[in-house]
Amino acid sequence: MQPIDLFYPQLNTPARVVITMHQKPDGDAMGSALGLYHFLVAMGHDATVISPTNWADFLNWMPGIDKVVDFEKNKERSKTLIAETNIIFCLDFNILHRTKHMELPLTAATCTKVLIDHHQQPQEEAFTYGISDTGKSSTCEMVYDLIVGSGHMALLNTVIAECLYTGVMTDTGSFRFPATTASVHRMVAQLKETGMDHTKVHDNIYDNFLENRLRFIGYALVNRMEVLYEYNTALMYITRADLQKHDIKTGDTEGLVNYLLSIQGIKFGALVIDRDEERKWSFRSKGDFDVNTFARNHFEGGGHKNAAGGRSSDGLETTIKKFKEVIKEYQNQLQ
Repeated sequence: MQPIDLFYPQLNTPARVVITMHQKPDGDAMGSALGLYHFLVAMGHDATVISPTNWADFLNWMPGIDKVVDFEKNKERSKTLIAETNIIFCLDFNILHRTKHMELPLTAATCTKVLIDHHQQPQEEAFTYGISDTGKSSTCEMVYDLIVGSGHMALLNTVIAECLYTGVMTDTGSFRFPATTASVHRMVAQLKETGMDHTKVHDNIYDNFLENRLRFIGYALVNRMEVLYEYNTALMYITRADLQKHDIKTGDTEGLVNYLLSIQGIKFGALVIDRDEERKWSFRSKGDFDVNTFARNHFEGGGHKNAAGGRSSDGLETTIKKFKEVIKEYQNQLQ
């Protein structure tokens, strides 16, 4: 994988471009993809955003999202777009299997592939150019860096700013997490200079849910949370029956794991959701406890030091039992 700055000159030649991200895209994945999309269109490129799966309803306000192609609903069209494109941008993931069923067509594509990501241990051989910087707050910050670094800061406008602000805001926990560096605040100042209304973004992301989600959160906190004080850990599990009872849709469980870290003294929060095909884990931590390593070692996952995900093919009870067993190995670290 060559450094991304060597790719910058190609931005000046209009081309067919596909932009994609990880499955079930969050604010940073969709924000970076749409921010880059609007920038490339302004540069004269024929760009298309393809999401590997559907996405949360709270992202549907974003400018340009009506043009995003859902791979699972439009497989043939998506495969044709991938096969015929000149450049593929891969955002907010660094291993192709995180695109689910898009992995095979992406692997087969012979065009230029560009990685922009901030997770650990990238699959470097899969990309032509790229940057993988774990010190960055978000992929949206890295797309902003691309716009500035390539010399096209003048193209930054309110539409691009709204998209990029969405990702940097959500991935920093509204600027609470350690990844919120001085450069993040300088970036936000530049986004504000475009006339962007940051309150609009906050309202659309955080204050735009149905009543059932709030009742579901209350139910989960009362009935599905265990606090393991001997390990300074809190665990929450969600059954398939819970999802059906409360009519939970994609995105409704976003941020649920963060409630666990709001308990005084808790350093490690873990949430497992019983999906049809597998059990999905979300891990969050405070301080030096590395949930990326924990997820990679025990639950086929990874991510960042303080935020990671994992999966298990075991049943819900079995994977919870495994978690309670392996957490014993980390008692000293967590105390």
